[in-house]
Amino acid sequence: MPKANETVLEINLAALKENYLYLKSKISSNTKFLAVVKAYAYGNNTDELATYLENLGVDYFAVAYTSEGISLRNAGIKKPILVLHPQIVSFNLLIEYNLEPNLYSRKILNEFIEQVELVKKKDYPIHLKFNTGLNRLGFSLNDTSYIAKTLKKTKAIKVKSIFSHLAASEDLNEQSFTQAQISSFKTITNDLINLIGYQPILHLCNTSGILNYPEAHFNMVRSGIGLYGYGNSVRENQNLKPIGTLKTIISQIHTLRKGESVGYNRGYISNSALKTATLPIGHADGIGRQYGNEKGYVIINNQKAPIIGNVCMDMIMVNVTEINCNEGDEVIIFGPNNTAENFAKTANTISYEILTSLSQRIKRVYLY
Repeated sequence: MPKANETVLEINLAALKENYLYLKSKISSNTKFLAVVKAYAYGNNTDELATYLENLGVDYFAVAYTSEGISLRNAGIKKPILVLHPQIVSFNLLIEYNLEPNLYSRKILNEFIEQVELVKKKDYPIHLKFNTGLNRLGFSLNDTSYIAKTLKKTKAIKVKSIFSHLAASEDLNEQSFTQAQISSFKTITNDLINLIGYQPILHLCNTSGILNYPEAHFNMVRSGIGLYGYGNSVRENQNLKPIGTLKTIISQIHTLRKGESVGYNRGYISNSALKTATLPIGHADGIGRQYGNEKGYVIINNQKAPIIGNVCMDMIMVNVTEINCNEGDEVIIFGPNNTAENFAKTANTISYEILTSLSQRIKRVYLY
């Protein structure tokens, strides 16, 4: 890989393909694959990655909000796009761009029917979300008869899929809870299908569900974090390749005397002679203040350099006293050998947070 001469996120599309093919190998040939590309494709670049994944053959995409779906359509994406958390105010745009809403409550179901009838559409595809234990969004089992009666009163919409979300599929200590969710989902879908008289797509599994609960793959599976190289377990992480490498460079090296301080609020005071390196990346780029004060570290010439002092908006300072390095040298924040998961753990958080926090001002470089 090329040496960095500025702050960049290198995105390895060959690794993305390998991850996709590995996850596909875990499902049957007639099970659809939905790629979750919300939050800027987990901090990478939605348009670029979705285009690449569409060419690989994914069947569906999912985003969180209507604006993300519009961006995909403007980028030329033709495959169906599920909007996981549509807002009523955006229903007209959602329909205009042929996006498919997740409807999860009586209010949002009726509001969407009203909007579709207003524009005189028929059989507009919708997705029904049921709550089986995550307790975030979703209808309950008690809503199935209401949904069926509501659907029979209109020709505006048609159920494309019924789905739910596993709460702890990565935690094998919670197998009994997950099995209860799977059982609940089967009861709900059997009930609703009997009431509406046709068979929509059924999907329940996220990345960890794909890997840990093959009996629950149904007609489609969804993957987000797995595509980007993280399997939520030590075992599965070995089978997936992180696609992103966050790099920067050393802007300046300072030599400090004992008692001198580093950064805002004198966040670090040296207790001996010290050599520091200043890097052009900070909390405006997604490296939050929680990584400062020797919690997080970066890699310079294959050695760990702890972040010292408080993280600044555009810069961090690291301890390079024991590292042979020069101004302009490349610095690895995270990548395949020191993953975003490892980096996140130093601040007691998770890979999802650091990945999706990366600022769009960081240059993205694609490696094919």
